[in-house]
Amino acid sequence: MADPKGFMSTPRREWPRRPVEERVRDWDEVYVPGALLPIISKQADRCMDCGVPFCHHACPLGNLIPEWNDLVSREDWRAAADRLHATNNFPEFTGRLCPAPCEAGCVLAINQPAVTIKNIECAIADRAWEEGFSPPRPPDRLSGRTVAVIGSGPTGLAAAQQLTRAGHTVAVYEKDDRIGGLMRYGIPAFKMEKRHLERRLEQMRAEGTKFRPATAVGRDVGAAELRARHDAVVIATGATAWRELDVAGRELVGVHQAMEYLPLANRVCEGDIEVSPLSAAGRHVVIVGGGDTGADCLGTAVREGAASVTQLDIYAQPGAERDEDTDPWPTYPKVYRLSAAHQEAGELRTAPAADADARLFAASTLRFTGDADGHVRELHLVEVDAGRRPLPGTERILPADLVLLALGFSGPDRRDGLIDQLELELTPRGTIVRDPGFATNVPGVFVAGDAARGQSLIVWAIAEGRAVAAAVDRHLTGSSRLPTPIGPYDRPMNV
Repeated sequence: MADPKGFMSTPRREWPRRPVEERVRDWDEVYVPGALLPIISKQADRCMDCGVPFCHHACPLGNLIPEWNDLVSREDWRAAADRLHATNNFPEFTGRLCPAPCEAGCVLAINQPAVTIKNIECAIADRAWEEGFSPPRPPDRLSGRTVAVIGSGPTGLAAAQQLTRAGHTVAVYEKDDRIGGLMRYGIPAFKMEKRHLERRLEQMRAEGTKFRPATAVGRDVGAAELRARHDAVVIATGATAWRELDVAGRELVGVHQAMEYLPLANRVCEGDIEVSPLSAAGRHVVIVGGGDTGADCLGTAVREGAASVTQLDIYAQPGAERDEDTDPWPTYPKVYRLSAAHQEAGELRTAPAADADARLFAASTLRFTGDADGHVRELHLVEVDAGRRPLPGTERILPADLVLLALGFSGPDRRDGLIDQLELELTPRGTIVRDPGFATNVPGVFVAGDAARGQSLIVWAIAEGRAVAAAVDRHLTGSSRLPTPIGPYDRPMNV
């Protein structure tokens, strides 16, 4: 501990955000550039270096959080970067995108605001790039074995980097025209600018990883053919089969899935198109779903100039404090959180009828109605109780020219034919079956990430990628020195 009394003398300070009126006019990250480093050493001083650091247990990567907190407080950035990268391939991603279950497990959070672990992680990662502490690490020798990784999200990229560094020849296949998975086309640039992704991909190329974009396995190349020409295959396609909303009027023009909408906005930022064909500009937008994807749609619609934006959450508005009966420390609590997008919508009053910021809580969609041309014009909703039962007399109508469904994902998409061509076994919920060694029922084929686990967090995705890499390495060589942070059946801490 650099400062044994830091947690008592220093209040929590987070990375400040740019003014709302400024940031909604661009797609840059919402934080004030350069404002994190001046405060981060004192924030690291707040870490108590606990005898039993539950932040370790809350993080599936097993990040060495007290160690790099202490190093940052002493401004030993090189050593901090070494400790951070020892457990996390992509801390610049998690430092921006992870909801930080580690902070929920911080011992200080029992009775004080937690250490700003996520901000410290991001500061270390960014400083490491600036100072050249993250050079490519190509293997000393090649094993002569080849591995195909299908999917280039955080799981696929983590698996590929670990296997490449272990000496195997790795090719990553991605059906989209650019590498990155949901980080490329699902996550808006105001949450993570794509330069962070590009920088890491360049590092991986320098290490020897090969990338095959615009190649859908099962359609552009046969799954069996791919299996035959590689010593092992890792399926890391994610859970991209979106959940539907089975209500009257779903077929109306203007009702779209969130993952139809967000990629188009990202393509505008990439320079592929000038204007999204689903742009929210001048339209009354309703987002059905209260999760992070819905918040991404909210921030995007605000930047596109929507006439109004309302987000519906079927759950009741949570309280500001942890409920010790239902969400005891150190589990991740369901509390009221104000994301950057919700802050923007609240200050700009995009949804005057909302309960808080742009959200209507305890709201369930009944039906959509449209005009004579078949275009959606209204969303009919009803308030629900804790059991999601409609409350009589609470029906309301919202104007809606564009409806975005952000209801989550059920499992891997089967439309490309990968699953059927390999005859992979599926669980009752549609995810791919695997054994304790991450192996599927097909010899030499492994699966990791959301395709097997189901929809989860980026930090779990990276942990899955690292763990499956160790399993594949053992399969190819008989043993492995690669870390295995989690097993395939591990789950977040819960009551």
